[in-house]
Amino acid sequence: MAKRPSSGPTPDPSEPQAPVAAAAAQPRPSDPREKIVAALLDLLSTKRWAEVGLSDVAEKADVSLAELRGLFPSKGAILAGFVRQIDLDVLKHDTKDMADEPVRERLFDVLMRRFEALKPHRDALRTVREGLMVDPMGAAAMNQVAVSSMQWMLAAAGVPESGPLGAARAQGLVLVVARVFETFLNDPDEGLARTMKALDEELRRAEKLARAADDLGRMAAPFRDAVDRIFGRARKPRGDDDVASAA
Repeated sequence: MAKRPSSGPTPDPSEPQAPVAAAAAQPRPSDPREKIVAALLDLLSTKRWAEVGLSDVAEKADVSLAELRGLFPSKGAILAGFVRQIDLDVLKHDTKDMADEPVRERLFDVLMRRFEALKPHRDALRTVREGLMVDPMGAAAMNQVAVSSMQWMLAAAGVPESGPLGAARAQGLVLVVARVFETFLNDPDEGLARTMKALDEELRRAEKLARAADDLGRMAAPFRDAVDRIFGRARKPRGDDDVASAA
């Protein structure tokens, strides 16, 4: 390898070097939140969910319990912090090039980006999944986190996510991802081919169910209007909000 030409006299190794150079060589400290999330994931790669305590996470992240408490109120909150990191990873990608694609294709693209981001953490995610299966309260809390996350995924795909209908769409998407998750956790293909196939099938199934629900809603509309007239309730005009777009 060619040597870089010298631009001045060779420094005497016996003389102390300028502290500025030493400081520049030191890496900047990472975000303590990210360190804590990483610590939890590392622990969950080798231990069960119930075996990992807050003191274990603090020790692994090299933070005090007081600092950990100041940043996260619980172990579940740390896991929610990980979900947020994945959300941000997906949302940083530009999806404008898919604006003209069907809703199902846009959702497929967004969710596959999410699975790609989750891929390095599958060992920890298996542990989380097993732990929440025997922890109903924890599972319920994580479902709320997942619904919020899926509202962001809907927004990334250009699908309305606000209001009761948006929340219903997000919950439906949580169920879609849950059905694909087992395949994802055990997908041996580096490109996640089996996961892609399973996700495509689930989104198509959800699309059919959403359309059927929309058709049922239209059929029931005259009955709802009649009931509203009987009780003197005025119905707001329904905008162009296609339930099928939830798929």
